[in-house]
Amino acid sequence: MHLGGKLAVVPRAPLRGRGDLALAYTPGVAAVCRAIAADPALLDVYTDRGNTVAVVSDGTAVLGLGDIGPGAAMPVMEGKAMLFKHFAGVDAVPICLNTTDVDEIVDTVARMAPTFGGINLEDISAPRCFEIEHRLQQRLDLPVFHDDQHGTAVVVAAALTNACFVVGKELEELSVVISGAGAAGVAITSIVLRMGVGDVVVCDSRGIVESGRTDLAEYKRRVAARTNPRGLSGGLAYAMPGADVFIGVSGGRVPESVVAGMASDAIIFALANPDPEIHPDVAHRHAAVVGTGRSDVPNQINKVLAFPGIFRGALDCKARRITENMKVAAAVAIAECVEHPSADEVVPSVFDERVAVRVAQAVMAAARQDGVARA
Repeated sequence: MHLGGKLAVVPRAPLRGRGDLALAYTPGVAAVCRAIAADPALLDVYTDRGNTVAVVSDGTAVLGLGDIGPGAAMPVMEGKAMLFKHFAGVDAVPICLNTTDVDEIVDTVARMAPTFGGINLEDISAPRCFEIEHRLQQRLDLPVFHDDQHGTAVVVAAALTNACFVVGKELEELSVVISGAGAAGVAITSIVLRMGVGDVVVCDSRGIVESGRTDLAEYKRRVAARTNPRGLSGGLAYAMPGADVFIGVSGGRVPESVVAGMASDAIIFALANPDPEIHPDVAHRHAAVVGTGRSDVPNQINKVLAFPGIFRGALDCKARRITENMKVAAAVAIAECVEHPSADEVVPSVFDERVAVRVAQAVMAAARQDGVARA
């Protein structure tokens, strides 16, 4: 699979002789260059830019492997590009940068932007990933999306919607515990709050993220201000009693004695790979619905359900950015692909061909409603 890499550049047009060469390159290409120079909007008509995404990483937060550097991150970025093409027909170029400096990453990506219709940030460690995404969104007039945050959050939101249907609970009534206050945890917090969940408690490696702590980074202080309505403090064990939902994006292991204290008909999404925070066997003893990031058990909550369709929709409507409403619309579309939700099926298969199409349609509709679409 990986020998020689997983990608190749394949021309769209034939090159059968001098006539084709004269059209594809000099002198014929000059006419196209002049046309684009006169009308920059033609760039997406006469080049592949409008269907091309940059997959950008610095290799600092790769899978569960951590900071392994840009070279070792390349196979993952190639894989991501492969998924873009397979599931949504989007051409993607893996770009691994030999710098971890925020200013250098932002400047480098911004200078490459004329080549791409969108920027997919990948496997960049927190909290730098938040600043990099924000600054690029402010600087560029095209979609910038940190998939480790928002792709994961969108699929979790879809799974939670269907899981609530299965257990007969309303989103507004849920008590949700999120273990992990990094990129994915922060984004999941934002989307579940936007969906109407009122009681969310976020934990990091030192315990509940709450306003009384003096060791919080600025982004965690913002999380604390929006969550923990009951004013809890202490470790994860103090957050779990009576919780309806556990969402793990942190790694580590939650003792079964802590899991046993959750509410009846609980929902557990333990997403660390390859070892979930709560082993599926343990989770099934205490929860009605269980999901992981793994492909060998039911309910694989994987961001591949989200990012191909999100970028397909954003590119097709020439969106200036990806809004919060576009993310929620994607989550709803994913959830609706499961016609009869059950404990073993709260998300569709990653190979369900309807998913990317429906997500793209929902994203385009939301982009037009939000006024960020140009087509």
